[in-house]
Amino acid sequence: MMTALVATSHTGWIVGYTIGGIVVVVVVALVVPILLLARTIGQQAARINDGLADAVTNTAALSELETTIASADAITAGLKRGRTRLGG
Repeated sequence: MMTALVATSHTGWIVGYTIGGIVVVVVVALVVPILLLARTIGQQAARINDGLADAVTNTAALSELETTIASADAITAGLKRGRTRLGG
C-alpha cells in the first residue's frame, strides 16, 4: 500500500516536470525565430540609416538651388539687355 502511494506521488512530479519541460521547449521554439527576425531587422535598419545619411550628403547642395536659379535669371536678364542694346 505504501509503495502505491509513493509511486503516485512521484508520478505527479514526473508529469509536472514533463509538462513544464514541454512548455519551455515551446516558448523557446517561438522566441528564437522572433529574436532572429529582430536581429535581421536591426541589421537592415543600420544599412537603411547609412543610405539615408548618404542621401542627405548627396542632396545638401539642393538647398542652394533657389540661389542658383536667381543667379541664372540675373545672368540671362543681363544677356537679354545686352542683346537689346546691341540691336539683336
